[in-house]
Amino acid sequence: MKLLTIFTPTYNRAYILHQLYDSLLRQTNESFEWLIIDDGSSDNTKQLVDEWIAEGRLTIRYVYQSNQGMHGAHNTAYELITTELNMCIDSDDYLPEDAVDKIVNFWTNNKSSAVAGFVGLDAYVNGTVIGSLLPEQLQSSSLFDLYYKHGVSGDKKLVYRTELTRQYPYPLFEGERYVGLAYKYYMLDQHYKLLMLNEVLCIVDYLPDGSSLNMFKQYAAHPKGFSFYRQALMKLPSASMGFKYRQAVHYVSSSMFAGSKQIWKELSHPWFVAAAILPGILLHGYIRLKLHSKQLKGKANDYSVG
Repeated sequence: MKLLTIFTPTYNRAYILHQLYDSLLRQTNESFEWLIIDDGSSDNTKQLVDEWIAEGRLTIRYVYQSNQGMHGAHNTAYELITTELNMCIDSDDYLPEDAVDKIVNFWTNNKSSAVAGFVGLDAYVNGTVIGSLLPEQLQSSSLFDLYYKHGVSGDKKLVYRTELTRQYPYPLFEGERYVGLAYKYYMLDQHYKLLMLNEVLCIVDYLPDGSSLNMFKQYAAHPKGFSFYRQALMKLPSASMGFKYRQAVHYVSSSMFAGSKQIWKELSHPWFVAAAILPGILLHGYIRLKLHSKQLKGKANDYSVG
């Protein structure tokens, strides 16, 4: 029985997916399987993966679905994963050869039903850790507090208990393909903390077609998803008033992109949003101006947000 599922949402990334496959072949611990969620690719992803499956060097499951976006691919993955732990590795990233070994050893020594899983580090291709290290004095923390209370910065790699990640599925909005992945993590934060592992588990290469480099475009293309996400963040019990106000500003802007007439009815405290109307309008105008000036056109690829 494998301990870990490494799942990879992918969309038209056949040209680079091989580097992740090669890194999985190099793992010093084989207690994992690879689940690939092909989110509507039109390239040769399926042919490529079929060849790898035929090689028989890894345990690989391949699932094709119509394009739903990163969060929709996560929903599908969580429904299918059967191992105790899971970790998402994006299609343009790869693993150090000892990553699975570090995960297995850490969980074997620290396994607990009282936590949601643990946090590890991401690094650039040159080996530099992305953002800050995890605080050495902390044994556990919620993901939200890690960033907004303890000052951690930069992308981190999350390893979760699978039975928990089936909770809080991401909503799907017709015609849209984006909901912030942190929604699920922050919901789980309210019940469980994460352990800390100050070891690099993933090598990240931010590509030009990744959504982390196309956020303005994403913002305008998926306003209902962004509006849902900001509304959820406003309700976080551990968030400061300043944090909630910033989310309200973004909520107003996203609602304007969505053409929503239900902005007041969707909130338990409409007065809070009322204070964000003017800056929300200004943010909306700023984003529209940036989109026009940069002439961002075409379909965004949603597959670099981890």
